[in-house]
This record gives sequence, structure tokens and C-alpha cells, in this order.
Amino acid sequence: MTKLTILFVCTGNTCRSPMAMALMRLALDRRNRKDIIIESAGLSAHGQPAALNAIVAIAELDNHYSQPLKAHISQNITADQLDRADFVAVMSKNHAEAVAALGKDKDKIHILSAGKVPGIADPFGGDMETYRKTRDQLEKAVETLADIVCSKERT
Repeated sequence: MTKLTILFVCTGNTCRSPMAMALMRLALDRRNRKDIIIESAGLSAHGQPAALNAIVAIAELDNHYSQPLKAHISQNITADQLDRADFVAVMSKNHAEAVAALGKDKDKIHILSAGKVPGIADPFGGDMETYRKTRDQLEKAVETLADIVCSKERT
């Protein structure tokens, strides 16, 4: 069986997509799904580390899952990542449009949401409370996506 791949995409790949990646690993581990590959990338990344507040926000939930964020360096999305990804989870409609413009099938692009309005606001530059709010929204959105991913076979 070929492994499924989930790619999380945001703008700078320092806050939302690395946080979502950590939260998805936690959600999948709870479901005993170590067979699913999780990656993250940005549309305008510049080789920066994960935001400190992003690392702390994840560590507050589970320090183990914050460890990969401590070594994270932001990267731009690549054609290879898009080709491999079975699901591309983005943070906004604009991200979805940008990923589709890069050639990804719109049916494989999912805008994360923690409520009625699609999308997850960018916490970049915000205080710790802003990052906690983003973490909580991402956790809810990722749990929903984990249920979807775990119910599907690779197509």
C-alpha cells in the first residue's frame, strides 16, 4: 500500500503550516496512523525558523510534538511536493487559488477551517494569546481533516 501524503501550506511557513503539521502528527498518532506522511511549505518562505510563539503554543499541548518545530526551517512549496501530495491543506482561499495556479487539482486542495468561515488567520507577529487562538483553531481543523484522510484510500 502506498502511503498518503498531506501537505500543509501557508504564506511564510513559519507559523500556521508547521503548527498544523505538528498537530496533524498528534491527531494521526492518536488514530495509530503512522503510515501517513506530513509535510509543510510556504508560498513565500525565506529560510526562517519556526516562530518561537508557534513552538511554545504546540509545547503547551504536548512538548513531544513541538520538537520538530525547533529544527524547522521554512521552505517554499515545490513541484515535487505538489505531485506527491494527496491532500493539500491551505489556510485561506488565496492560498487555495495560488496552489491551484501551480497545477494542483482543486479537488485535492482543502481550506482549513475551525468554524463557519473558511480559513485560519495568520498569527505572525502576534502575542502568545494570538498564537494560542491559532493553535486551537488549527487543532479543530486538523482533527476534521484527520477524520477525512483516515476514511479515504489513496486515489
